[in-house]
Amino acid sequence: MPVPSILLVDDQRDIVRLLHSTLQTLGHELDIIDAPSGEEALLEASRRKIDLLVSDYLLPGISGVELMRKIQARSPELKVIFISGMTERRARKEMLNAGAVAIFDKPIPLADFLDAVERSLGLVLTIFPPEASKDIEERRQTLSELLSGFRQKITADAIFLISDRGRVLARAGDLRDNSMEVSLLSALMAIYSAGLKVSRLIHQENLDNYHVFRGGDYDLILIPVNSAHALLLAGKDLASSEHILQTVEGMLLVRGEVGNVLQSLGVTPAPAATESTAPAPEEPVIESQEPEPEVDLDVLFASAGKKSKVKDLDAFWNDAVEKTGNAPASPDVISFEEAQKLGLAPGKTMPVRWTGPLKDTGSLKKK
Repeated sequence: MPVPSILLVDDQRDIVRLLHSTLQTLGHELDIIDAPSGEEALLEASRRKIDLLVSDYLLPGISGVELMRKIQARSPELKVIFISGMTERRARKEMLNAGAVAIFDKPIPLADFLDAVERSLGLVLTIFPPEASKDIEERRQTLSELLSGFRQKITADAIFLISDRGRVLARAGDLRDNSMEVSLLSALMAIYSAGLKVSRLIHQENLDNYHVFRGGDYDLILIPVNSAHALLLAGKDLASSEHILQTVEGMLLVRGEVGNVLQSLGVTPAPAATESTAPAPEEPVIESQEPEPEVDLDVLFASAGKKSKVKDLDAFWNDAVEKTGNAPASPDVISFEEAQKLGLAPGKTMPVRWTGPLKDTGSLKKK
């Protein structure tokens, strides 16, 4: 099988580099060519056959649709994925009418982009065993006829058998806007997975749940077949109050038959991982501590607002003397009482006999 070639065209080089590196994660052998303009893209297309064109809708000097038509002249089987930052319905309609496989708005949802690339190039792996016995082929045909017959009976637009990864395994009919298929299925599979988790939490023995979206472009009804597959029904007025019960009952019947066909084909879901029953870790024991004494803030603020009374100056010094005693603070200083005894206090005229200076550098200080 020849290596598929993909041509990436966008004048924003960072987007081209992002898409290039993303495609390399697919694990398939691919020939990926980068082109920053329409002119370079046409030059690359003249040198080789292009299987898939991934192009911005607006390019300098040329539109993505014009570029697609020029490359299709050389490669009629060319598949196209458009990337656009525009929200105008006119532009989107032009891309759809041009035959785009998918249309992605910026920023590009990379998981959906990869899925669209795999679908376009036929790289999606089938769920069926790789054998072609007549019995298996008849059962596959039975599955297709089962979906097609149910779609026609209730006049729906489309019915899909989807895997838990959002891949379409069997279908009957198409959505009116095929460009939204990848993004829609990806979003619905998130809901499907959440429903499985709820079923496990409430210990449902059978997956007895369904999800209904009413109004908009389609009425959608999603019902799980098993823990790895689901049925999606799309159409107008399928979820109206007059038809919802009949529609769901019909889907439940089809679900049982689809489950039987899958089982006969040897397609069984992987066993669900059992939830851990290990006991929860013990909470750390916190030693009890005596509560700190509460502080009466009202009393505290009230006392802070009052001016403290200043003590009498003499009382202050008396109190200081009682606490510290009469010891002089320095050997070169005498107290007032000692000065009185020596006749050195003012107003006293006691004869003093000097035998010498107290100290050459001394001084008298009054406390």
